[in-house]
Amino acid sequence: MPAVSKGDGMRGLAVFISDIRNCKSKEAEIKRINKELANIRSKFKGDKALDGYSKKKYVCKLLFIFLLGHDIDFGHMEAVNLLSSNKYTEKQIGYLFISVLVNSNSELIRLINNAIKNDLSSRNPTFMCLALHCIANVGSREMAEAFAGEIPRILVAGDTMDSVKQSAALCLLRLYKASPDLVLMGEWTSRVVHLLNDQHMGVVTAAISLITCLSSKNPDEFKTCVSLAVSRLSRIVSSASTDLQDYTYYFVPAPWLSCKLLRLLQCYPPPEDGAVKGRLVECLETILNKAQEPPKSKKVQHSNAKNAILFEAISLIIHYDSEPNLLVRACNQLGQFLQHRETNLRYLALESMCTLASSEFSHEAVKTHIETVINALKTERDVSVRQRAADLLYAMCDRSNAKQIVAEMLSYLETADYSIREEMVLKVAILAEKYAVDYSWYVDTILNLIRIAGDYVSEEVWYRVIQIVINRDDVQGYAAKTVFEALQAPACHENMVKVGGYILGEFGNLIAGDPRSSPLVQFNLLHSKFHLCSVPTRALLLSAYIKFINLFPETKATIQEVLRSDSQIRNSDVELQQRAVEYLKLSSIASTDVLATVLEEMPPFPERESSILAKLKKKKGPGAVSVELEDGKERGELNGGGDRGGDAAIAASNASTPSPSADLLGLRSTAPVSGATPSAGSLLVDVFSEAGPSATSAGVNDDGFLSALHAPEASDSPLVEGPGDSDSAPPTVASEDPAPPLPESDELLNKFVCKNNGVLFENQLLQIGIKSEYRQNLGRMYLFYGNKTSVQFVSFNTTVSCPGELQSQLNVQTKTVEPLVEGGAQVQQVINIECLTDFIDAPLLNIKFRYGGALQNISLKLPVTINKFFQPTEMAAADFFQRWKQLSQPQQEAQKIFKASHGMDTEVLKAKLLGLGTALLENVDPNPENYVCAGVIQTKAQQVGCLLRLEPNAQAQMYRLTLRSSKDTVSQRVCDLLAEQF
Repeated sequence: MPAVSKGDGMRGLAVFISDIRNCKSKEAEIKRINKELANIRSKFKGDKALDGYSKKKYVCKLLFIFLLGHDIDFGHMEAVNLLSSNKYTEKQIGYLFISVLVNSNSELIRLINNAIKNDLSSRNPTFMCLALHCIANVGSREMAEAFAGEIPRILVAGDTMDSVKQSAALCLLRLYKASPDLVLMGEWTSRVVHLLNDQHMGVVTAAISLITCLSSKNPDEFKTCVSLAVSRLSRIVSSASTDLQDYTYYFVPAPWLSCKLLRLLQCYPPPEDGAVKGRLVECLETILNKAQEPPKSKKVQHSNAKNAILFEAISLIIHYDSEPNLLVRACNQLGQFLQHRETNLRYLALESMCTLASSEFSHEAVKTHIETVINALKTERDVSVRQRAADLLYAMCDRSNAKQIVAEMLSYLETADYSIREEMVLKVAILAEKYAVDYSWYVDTILNLIRIAGDYVSEEVWYRVIQIVINRDDVQGYAAKTVFEALQAPACHENMVKVGGYILGEFGNLIAGDPRSSPLVQFNLLHSKFHLCSVPTRALLLSAYIKFINLFPETKATIQEVLRSDSQIRNSDVELQQRAVEYLKLSSIASTDVLATVLEEMPPFPERESSILAKLKKKKGPGAVSVELEDGKERGELNGGGDRGGDAAIAASNASTPSPSADLLGLRSTAPVSGATPSAGSLLVDVFSEAGPSATSAGVNDDGFLSALHAPEASDSPLVEGPGDSDSAPPTVASEDPAPPLPESDELLNKFVCKNNGVLFENQLLQIGIKSEYRQNLGRMYLFYGNKTSVQFVSFNTTVSCPGELQSQLNVQTKTVEPLVEGGAQVQQVINIECLTDFIDAPLLNIKFRYGGALQNISLKLPVTINKFFQPTEMAAADFFQRWKQLSQPQQEAQKIFKASHGMDTEVLKAKLLGLGTALLENVDPNPENYVCAGVIQTKAQQVGCLLRLEPNAQAQMYRLTLRSSKDTVSQRVCDLLAEQF
């Protein structure tokens, strides 16, 4: 940079600034400024031409006056004139004035752009840097249009100086963030990526910021950067602090560049190249090893730089989630930080361990630090650290330590900060439900929760405990006894009264045999709380009273007297008054049989996603996007199922079964039909207004399946809209062929042959989840599109097409999806399917949207396969073999002999065969090692019977699969589909 000459000190500016500082009042300052503005205006308008120095001085004064908060409405042209000066200081002041005062709508923007173009083509590195800084500071769309094509050329040119390359990279990054649709790298992509190999570390540091931003939005275009980033990281990590002297910060070589490289690698999955992956693992191990070395300096800057690299490395290890050794080492390293004297390190360690706890490789290692985390929850002075400790306890909880963690969280709740109590309550409620094998413990925990933090127990929590008690016969008596005892406390929270009123109203008869909890005692206990409660709770208690008349006829006179009192039938609240009058009349005129029918015990609720879990997700904000239900696993645990994961549990949860608990995904539940008003006498509707049981829902039939799919005669359309679908748009099935499906589409399709729910597709931008259910020849599928980024998806559009013959084989209707998907948000689409005849191909799903201006176009195969329309058929051994012989023609049989791709676990095999949709027939095959199944494929045109025989050979690790059906194409297709599953 040129030296500043003695005359460039601008004495006049210094005097003016001194005068401003010496002003005693605001009025004096304004007077001095107005005087100076008048002087500058006269100089600019005078006949005498000003030299460069004078222009620079006066422009500087205007800039200073603007920074003091005063409007400047002249001098812009003089500043633009300074851009054409050949003196660095004059050009610098001109660019500074423009960067601060000129907006993108200025009439001078064309003149400014011309001056910038001249400087960019001057090849003077100082002038080029000034021009690039100005472009970045203004960052307007007009400048992006003018220079977006020029700056990449400067960046990759061989004769560009290193300082200019740095400025060009950062300038391009600024323009890309402001106008991503205008900055198209195209031919420059590979050359920009190769800047990671530049000899100058400053160029690499600037370039990697640009590449990280570009690759996060267009990962495929920049995937070649992974190997270069690993190579550069390896050189930095293995270097000594003396090797990179200019870029060594307190004995740590290039810490900022190291962090950026590690962050860039988090945009991509683990490298497929074995050599690159091995080198990267080596780097990560070296970083973990260095963290164990004694510090080379006691200064905080040294430890900060060292720990910054360590935490980014741990984030990358967690992101890959594929190296068990590194995950455990990372967990142990974080465990050492849990007791560090530095609060920030403890916070970061707890936050990172929350993510590690979700990995199957490191979950056990995280659990070893449970005592330390519990201690942090009790003793930390910083509330944010305590909150992270609570989050970690929640994340590390499983069936082995659930009771300990829930007990500690309940204990902490009594003294917890008010700001985190509600979230703590939700987490305790979720853990108690998720890991409750003994449901009496669950009831105790929730009632204890209400006692300790009743004000923070949301409606979802006590709704949920009532749902579970009603659905589980084995816990109803215990719940009634426990809640009766809890209500005897002198100070009883209103939520406890709500739970008590509901449970005793339904199951008070289970404890009425004990004189200490006789019907009259139960009623008097509830009524003693009546006058202390709010109107909604009183309404619930009145409903409980009328239930008591049905359960305990001996209490009828007492309860009628209460209902008849002036405080009830003349109540100022119309809801309470109406209930009292109607309940009194009902109890007086209805016969015992009618009363028993009207007030019978509530039916079980349909199982669905816990409303508490949904509330916690909502409370956590839209940042973490995930499909509501992942492969049915989570819901299996919620209902006391097996341990984490397992193909058997997943497939079993999807198997067709008439019990309500089989529908763990809540597909059989629908919202109440709009306009339907619940009966005042229905305790269920009064308390659970958002979701009634299946028996009262107009949209669900006795089997729990959507009745809309069973009523084609109600409409001209083969598939009729279900409740809540009245706003559906006309079908958007595309007639034209969509873009070719992704290469991995067949693999994704095969994942769903034996299951109906899970994540269909996921990349850096989008996650597509799916849950579906089928009955006879009809199906309904829900697709969940999750935006994993913080940027909106615009022009979001999805189409479903049936290529070729599939148009006459499947009838598909879709509901339109919202065209705008906010960052971190999720939208749902409903697809109705009717199988007209057997088919082989799958429908194509095409998703188009714009992200950051770039068009994203994804095509997938929808997992709709012929086996989804199986109806399981039970038959005896004699019937099976008789039918087997009848299907003996060569074209009716399809057979495959193949090697096992997975372990030959008996339970997993059974679960997959059930997931296929057939009935698994026990004790039919003479060889007990073999499996035989039977089912009927339901299509609109015909029914196709299907028999299956699977013969595993554990010694040879081989299978023989034989399919026989009344239609040859069905035999072959089902055989091909099923062979891929084993």
